[in-house]
Amino acid sequence: MKTILCYGDSNTWGWNPHTARRYPKEMRWPTILQRKLGNEFDVIAEGLPGRTTVWDDPVGGEYKNGKKYLLPCLHSHKPVDVIVIMLGTNDLKHRFSLEAVDIAQGVEMLVDIVKTSCTGRDSKSPHVLVVIPPPTECIDTEDSVTIGGRRKSLDFPVQFTNILNNQCHLLDAGGIVKSSSIDGEHLEPQYHDKLANAVFAKIKEILQSF
Repeated sequence: MKTILCYGDSNTWGWNPHTARRYPKEMRWPTILQRKLGNEFDVIAEGLPGRTTVWDDPVGGEYKNGKKYLLPCLHSHKPVDVIVIMLGTNDLKHRFSLEAVDIAQGVEMLVDIVKTSCTGRDSKSPHVLVVIPPPTECIDTEDSVTIGGRRKSLDFPVQFTNILNNQCHLLDAGGIVKSSSIDGEHLEPQYHDKLANAVFAKIKEILQSF
């Protein structure tokens, strides 16, 4: 059995923009991915609302730092065949004062951790698939938590590709899904399905090439 670890934020966790609660398990993209991959795979959803790439959140809590939990998470679930990392949206909060290039570099740090973790099979490291988050649809008002965030998120594909190209596999979610207009950040049910389909195709491509 092959293990697929999905490491992300509230969109991996399954945040419903209409209710601010969690979608039923069967509606979340990691669960849909499990159904598509079948019984020869174990898809593990490690989503945490508010998770950043490498930053301590002074408001949301230091435990939201994706860097701090990544290595323990990998060792908890090893051997891991593929890790799917989908992070960056929470880094857009203006309290961090980051640009897209900084956020992409944060993801690069996570990729480096995975590649030196020896948590794959035969003490090798897992294959890494980075999903570039889709642009946010937030209305930038003066009291917005992510004021200016949409402009930065539109630059994600360029910066992620420039920094991560040849270091890992990439999937640009912005060409597949769209953030909800309700809260500007989370996925509607139909996009969980579309994202799962795209990740499924990419994982099959990754595993068949090795």
